[in-house]
Amino acid sequence: MAEDLLRLFQETYRNLELLPLIEQKDLQQFRVEYGEDIIDELIQLVEDSPNSDGKVVFTGHRGCGKSTLLAEFSRRIGSKYFVVLFSIADNIETSDINHINVLFSIAVNLMLEAEARQIPIPDSTKNAINKWFATRIRTEETNIGGEVGKDFNIFKLFSVKLKVDSKVRYELKQEFERKVSELVAQLNIIAAAIQGVTKQEVLVIIDDLDKLDLVVVNHLFKDNVKALCLPGFRIIYTIPIAALRETALKPTIESETNDQVVVMPVLKLFKKGESHLANATPYQENLQILCEILTKRISNNLLESSTAEKIVLNSGGVLRELIRISNECCRICLRLIRRKPDDQVIIDDVILDQAINNIRNDFALPLGRTDYQILHTVYQNFKPEDPKQQEFLDLLHGLYTLEYRNRKNWYDVHPIVVELLRDEGLVDD
Repeated sequence: MAEDLLRLFQETYRNLELLPLIEQKDLQQFRVEYGEDIIDELIQLVEDSPNSDGKVVFTGHRGCGKSTLLAEFSRRIGSKYFVVLFSIADNIETSDINHINVLFSIAVNLMLEAEARQIPIPDSTKNAINKWFATRIRTEETNIGGEVGKDFNIFKLFSVKLKVDSKVRYELKQEFERKVSELVAQLNIIAAAIQGVTKQEVLVIIDDLDKLDLVVVNHLFKDNVKALCLPGFRIIYTIPIAALRETALKPTIESETNDQVVVMPVLKLFKKGESHLANATPYQENLQILCEILTKRISNNLLESSTAEKIVLNSGGVLRELIRISNECCRICLRLIRRKPDDQVIIDDVILDQAINNIRNDFALPLGRTDYQILHTVYQNFKPEDPKQQEFLDLLHGLYTLEYRNRKNWYDVHPIVVELLRDEGLVDD
């Protein structure tokens, strides 16, 4: 009996990985319909744009479901466009991302996707592209230029080198920092070659830029957004929601993208202020969506229904937090089953309390006095004193504070973090 229970929780634990639903089998098994209006907005911006080189910025809290939604969006629009969706984290060491290697990774992924789909780009064009790129990287360890013409794929090599070889990334920056237009010209040649064969316009979607540190994002977009908007085909960039609170960055992005900024909001569980009240009634539609996500991943006999609702309410409406809390509950149960194999283990309020305490401790570790002051102000006023203050932006980026949207934007403190304010005597019981 204990072995069966252990096996069920192990399967549940695998179902609760903090990963987006990208593969078709995962989407079929776990996806719950939400964000349809966001998909409609993205489709409208792509299909109705008067220009074939429109750029769209897609933003929202980390873990609110953007990656899963982009995967679904790419499938729906894939019959009309040559869609290339990739994660920047899979391509480049995240601490070393800059506009040059982002553009270079677009070239790599376009060529690899064309090969994967067996797009018959003319040999003369393909050879010219290969040779041009090969002569731009000259590391001693990899004589790339000498390999061209042999039976190997130069862009597969680049895809590996971009991720693991800092010398290649350095050479790229040195080579193209003052010659971005030359690199963009090659991107346009690749896109034109693909479009010429497929008769489909190119759409590139770059995911996980929103997971970068804010200092990296600010440098990437504030100083180099014009370069990122140069390619002559459609691109969707993801950025963290905190970046759009930067006074200097927001107007620049809106200007360069023709105000094509799409925000994916957090699922709102309460009206403004009601989450602070005892026995407040949540929005049933959003509550049910999040509960359905849990039921698709956790068997009913492993989770008490009343506890499921409490997991949802403690998530603040953020999908990542919903899975994170459930994952922690599952880990606790797996340890209990091994420790006490004769006991019947289920995710109940006792298990949830332990999980929330663990997560609360993780939240508490980096907080200082200024952070607590900002959180207290947000809790009281549903907005910070200064939305441009770097400490507030860091708290927003780290999900300590959450942005919600009605007719006007407002903010609240993550439900688990509220308990830290109580511990500090900043919030009454």
